[in-house]
Amino acid sequence: MPPRPKPDMGLLEQCEELFQTSNLYEVLGVPKGASDGELRRGYYKLSLQVHPDRSPGDPQATTKFQVVGKVYAVLSDEEQRLVYDEQGTVDEGSGCLSGERDWEDHWRRLFPKISLQDILDFEKQYKGSSEEDQDLQRLYMLHKGDMDRIMEGALCCSHADEPRVRAVLQRAIDAQDLPAYQAFTHESGRKVANRKRKAQKEQREAEALQREMGLNPEDNLVAMIQQRQKSKEKEFNSLISDLEAKYCKKPSKGTKAKKK
Repeated sequence: MPPRPKPDMGLLEQCEELFQTSNLYEVLGVPKGASDGELRRGYYKLSLQVHPDRSPGDPQATTKFQVVGKVYAVLSDEEQRLVYDEQGTVDEGSGCLSGERDWEDHWRRLFPKISLQDILDFEKQYKGSSEEDQDLQRLYMLHKGDMDRIMEGALCCSHADEPRVRAVLQRAIDAQDLPAYQAFTHESGRKVANRKRKAQKEQREAEALQREMGLNPEDNLVAMIQQRQKSKEKEFNSLISDLEAKYCKKPSKGTKAKKK
């Protein structure tokens, strides 16, 4: 498990520590010229993945959630984004990165009706979708086939998903949609074994933390996700788009948000 970012770290350093990249666009999984809607969608997807409610046994979940909120705050602010695009720096003293800001409250204002059930539904809808395939291919290119970093950055994935992730990428390579990076095609058995041991160690740590917190394994979110994955339920038609259409409408042109 990566070390927790130090309190005095800047945003870019925290991103590198937690997401293995200091590029704010790469953290959200969007291109540099992303529209406001694409930024919002990227923020929505990643914040669901790292939301503390989804990972009660992850001691880094709250920090990740806060950092993702800061990344979105910078890129969604016209002036801050312009400075970042031109200089590659972030103004740590800006109002949008205030240390006193309640990032959970900020998230709830953007996505007021999103519930725990939506998080579970998102995972069910996302896994195995063409959208996930595209995200995995982006990670493959970003990390040049390094499965350690691909699995760290993959949404809604645990070590148990690795064979499926590898199969998705191998199909894309066979179809010549991706280059055959040697780090992927000739990965050593030792590296695979180390990744498995690391995943098992993190799982044991998460279970120990759950016991310390008094969480019931039968009732915690991880068990709920596993139960939902095994059950047969109605398929959802583009969950994220539906949620955005319902709950993430932009204010009318006549209404301007007040600057803090």
